[in-house]
Amino acid sequence: MFDSTIFQLSVELIIGFIGLFAVTKLIRKSQIHQITPFDFISALVLGELLGNAIYDNETKIWTVLYALALWGILMFIIEKITQKYNGSRKLLEGDPAIIIRSGQIDFSVLKKEKLDINELLSLLRQKDVFSIREIEYGILEQSGDISVLKKSQYANPTLEDLQLPYKTVYVPTTLVLDGDILTNHLEALNLDQSWLYQQLESNGIQDITDVFYADWKEDEGIHIIRKN
Repeated sequence: MFDSTIFQLSVELIIGFIGLFAVTKLIRKSQIHQITPFDFISALVLGELLGNAIYDNETKIWTVLYALALWGILMFIIEKITQKYNGSRKLLEGDPAIIIRSGQIDFSVLKKEKLDINELLSLLRQKDVFSIREIEYGILEQSGDISVLKKSQYANPTLEDLQLPYKTVYVPTTLVLDGDILTNHLEALNLDQSWLYQQLESNGIQDITDVFYADWKEDEGIHIIRKN
């Protein structure tokens, strides 16, 4: 009895995981990071469906998989609708709200968005802003994050402001993670493992397993972090 229960639970968990994974692949990646009210409801429903399959013996896993498939199709359809019709996007995801305008807090928006001053200050600190006096505009996004436009006296100077020449910006490419060589990244740079080993040896490293992290940047060369 015990073994059969464990086996059934294992099967339901595995199938449920596959079903949930398939549903999440249908939605856009940004939804995983930017949680809107619709996404939150979807997560609750999917979690409840899987929970019923695991803990309710009368609920069959195939019934839950059907429900997952139907819910996934509905989410996919709604996603396409929100991409095509702006009105539906506003209904399901909401609009950004200007919560600080011309340096002044709009308390009516603050109340409407159900934020208190401590929560607002916390959101600003996450943007490296420690005083409201620094902000010209603050916009509360649908995801719950805040975007800020600083007043000119608090904004970081640009190269144009400092009258400095522009430099080409290069993106660093990760080559080694925890002792594992990312060969596809090497190939993207038209490099090979022999070149990488030469770079490691020139930095006094003989064994790739001694490397915790390494990346390559066009204008700075290789950067290596050893394991402790």
